[in-house]
Amino acid sequence: MKVCIETYGCSANVNDSEIMAGLLNKGGHQVVAASEDADAIIVNTCTVKGPTEEKIRRRIHDLQDCSKRLVIAGCMSEAQTESVRLLSPAAAVIGTHKINEIVDVVEGKANLAVGGSSVDKASLPKLSFNSAVSIIQINEGCLGSCSFCITKAARGNTLSYLIGTIRNSAEESVKAGCREVWLTSQDTGTYGLDRRGLIRGTPLLPQLLQQLCGIDGDFQIRVGMMNPTLANHLLQSLIEAFKHDKVFKFLHIPLQSGSNSVLAAMKRGYKVETFKKIVAEFRKQLPQITIATDIICGFPIETDRQFGETMAVIEEIKPDVVNVSRFWPRPGTAAAKMERLPDETVMERSRKLHALAKKIALDRNLGWVGWKGRAVVDEKGKEPGTVVARNFAYKPVVIRGSEGMLGKFVEVEVTGAAVTHLKGLLHR
Repeated sequence: MKVCIETYGCSANVNDSEIMAGLLNKGGHQVVAASEDADAIIVNTCTVKGPTEEKIRRRIHDLQDCSKRLVIAGCMSEAQTESVRLLSPAAAVIGTHKINEIVDVVEGKANLAVGGSSVDKASLPKLSFNSAVSIIQINEGCLGSCSFCITKAARGNTLSYLIGTIRNSAEESVKAGCREVWLTSQDTGTYGLDRRGLIRGTPLLPQLLQQLCGIDGDFQIRVGMMNPTLANHLLQSLIEAFKHDKVFKFLHIPLQSGSNSVLAAMKRGYKVETFKKIVAEFRKQLPQITIATDIICGFPIETDRQFGETMAVIEEIKPDVVNVSRFWPRPGTAAAKMERLPDETVMERSRKLHALAKKIALDRNLGWVGWKGRAVVDEKGKEPGTVVARNFAYKPVVIRGSEGMLGKFVEVEVTGAAVTHLKGLLHR
C-alpha cells in the first residue's frame, strides 16, 4: 500500500511518524508525501493546544468521505480515545504506546491499539524526514502533574529507553550522513529517573550525553526541552556535558510564568528563582548559549500584577527565544475546571509579551553580526535559493544555497539579523 503520514505537534511526534514510516517500509509498504497518491492516510495528532486540536478535527472531518483507509494516531488517540472514535467511527485508532503495531493497523488487521506500556522507541526502525537530522526519543512521559497539561494522559510517566539502543540509533544515523542528533522527549531532564531506568542502571542525562559525544564522526547534538526542577538537580553535571564541542550550546527550559503563585497553581514544582539560577549558571560558564523558554499567558488565576511579574522576568533574563501561548483549557485537566479570564484580556497580554519577546530576540541576534565560524546546513530556507545553517549555539543563519548542501558543514559570516534568524554569507 501507499501510505501518507500527516504529522502535527512536537519533535517527539515527528519521530513517532518517522518510526511508523520505518515500520511500514520494513513491512513492504511505500510512504508517500501526498495524500492524493495514497491508499491509506495516517493523521498523527497533537492535543497540547485547543487551536491545534480544532485544526486536526477539521482535517479528519474533511477525510471522512474519502475511500482511503484512515488511521488516527498520536496524543489525541491516546488521551481522548472515545472522542476520536466518535469523530470518525470508520477510522482505525492507534495511540502513542502502540506505534509498533502500525503495520497491522494500516493493513486492517486491527482497528484499535491504545494503552499499555510503550516499547523502546529508540530501538525501532525509522525513516528520517530530514536527511541531515536524526530525532531520537530518549524517554517518554514525564514526572510532573501540571494542572494545565493533557500530554501526561497521552504519554504517561517517564519511561527511559536503554542507553545501548539510543547509542546504536545515533551511530547508525551518523554513519548514514546525519549531522544533527536531536535528543527529545516530554522532559529530557527526567532521563534515567524512572523506576525502570533505575532498576536497569540507566545513567542520567549528563552521562548519556558523555556516551553519545564519544561516537566517531562529525556531528552535533541538540538537547530537547527540560523542566527546571530536574535541570536544577543536575545543574553542574549538565553544564559540564554541554561544554563538549559536539553539544549545541542551546538550552530549552520553560518558565511558563514569572509569578510563583501562578507556578504553584500550575503545579510546576519550582519557583522563579530556580529558573533564574539555572539560566545564570549556564550563561556564566557558557556565555554565548542560546536560551529558549515557554510562557503561558492568561492562566485562569493570573492577575495583571502577576502578568507584570512575567514581563519583568523576561525583561531581566532576556531569552533568545520565547514561545508564547495563550491558555487553552484541555479536557480532563484541573485547570479546565477553573474560571477562564476574558478572551480580550488574554489576547492583550499575549500581544504585549510577543512584542517584548520580539524586541529582545532582535537585540540578541544583532549581537551576532560580524561573527564568523562553522555551521551545519540542516534545512531549506523559506525563500527560494536559501538554506539554513546552525552555528555552535544553534542560531539559524540564512544563506544562499541549494538543497544539495543539506548535512554539509560550511564557514559562514553573519552580516545581519532578524527576529527569528541571522542573515549571512558563505565565508571563504
